[in-house]
Amino acid sequence: MRVIIYADMEGTAGISVWEQVLKDKSMYAESRLLMTEEVNAAVRGAKKAGAREIVVVDSHGAGQEYSFRSLIPDRLETGAEYVFGSKYLAYVEPLRQGCHAAICTGAHAISGSLTGNLSHTVSTRWLNAYINEQPVGEVAITAALCGHFNCPIAFVSGDDITCNDAITLLGNDLTTAVVKKGLDRFAIRTLSPREAREKIEEGVCQALSRKQLPLPFKPTTPVTLTVEFTAPDEAATYANRPGVQRIDERKLQTQASDFFELWTRFYLGA
Repeated sequence: MRVIIYADMEGTAGISVWEQVLKDKSMYAESRLLMTEEVNAAVRGAKKAGAREIVVVDSHGAGQEYSFRSLIPDRLETGAEYVFGSKYLAYVEPLRQGCHAAICTGAHAISGSLTGNLSHTVSTRWLNAYINEQPVGEVAITAALCGHFNCPIAFVSGDDITCNDAITLLGNDLTTAVVKKGLDRFAIRTLSPREAREKIEEGVCQALSRKQLPLPFKPTTPVTLTVEFTAPDEAATYANRPGVQRIDERKLQTQASDFFELWTRFYLGA
């Protein structure tokens, strides 16, 4: 069994404000440890379920040299391999080889969620994102990329809004671990980190041991991605990429025959 784990930070138990997730802030060092230990719990759960190859991708853009390098190498669980420094959803080799399932730890709510803790989609510069006119957050974007390779998302951990939205998208066969509840965008009611890790470890093991996993998420093709930015200048980074059309001052759109081609073109600029 090959499993890929996408690890983000904002949905981790005990984390509630930007000052905890950005590399130049005083609280970031503590949050690296919290994130790392939740990932370790997911790895242990995958090993208990019989996974023989586990690849963890650091998916948190903390800023500059720490972007996609937030996990603490010396504290990582054995029995897995770890990907550092690869741009968001750029590393797909395990998916090409064929993955039994994908796991999302530390996931956060879609941009604009009323009580979603640290809610945003990809970047705070992205106001809204849509796949085929359906509003989407990062769990849906990750699921669409994995779905291109016929890989289902089997488990998601994060706040209550994130987990509920994930079940709505992927169905009741999805296993989730709610580790905190958003009171507003910057306030939470959270499990202790230790209890959250126990819940994640148990949940991942149960998810990967289920006979019925969620179906891979496959948007109707040709697939369209529309992104509305907070300001016209924020859209400029993407506006001149091949196949990208400007809908208005702040909104861009692109279409492709599949989501992998679309994401590679729009976000990675390849």
